[in-house]
Amino acid sequence: MPSQEFIAKMKEKLLEEKKNLNERLSGFAKKKAKDDYDTEMPEYGDKEDENAGEVATYSDNLSLEHNLEKSLRDVSKALDSIAKGTYGICKYCGKEIGEKRLEARPVSTACVECKEKLTKGK
Repeated sequence: MPSQEFIAKMKEKLLEEKKNLNERLSGFAKKKAKDDYDTEMPEYGDKEDENAGEVATYSDNLSLEHNLEKSLRDVSKALDSIAKGTYGICKYCGKEIGEKRLEARPVSTACVECKEKLTKGK
């Protein structure tokens, strides 16, 4: 199990990431519920080229919204696991996830060995 000091450091890092993700999403989407946003259609004007620009921007923002929401859900799950006392434990084998892996990817839910097995199976 990672040390309490390490977990506190990761919690701080995760809270900062959650704040950043929410700020980025708020720039172009409206919050519906926890970790769920709706991309808003931009308003550039009524001309045909402006309408095409609106659709292109909306499409780009929609894709970005999905990626940011996934990251936000991962961060929220990591914070929940900290609260439950299960942070840093592999969900597949129950072994400790190394601190180096957690520093590199604080939302990791699998140890290196299990992750390698999972990615080789694909």
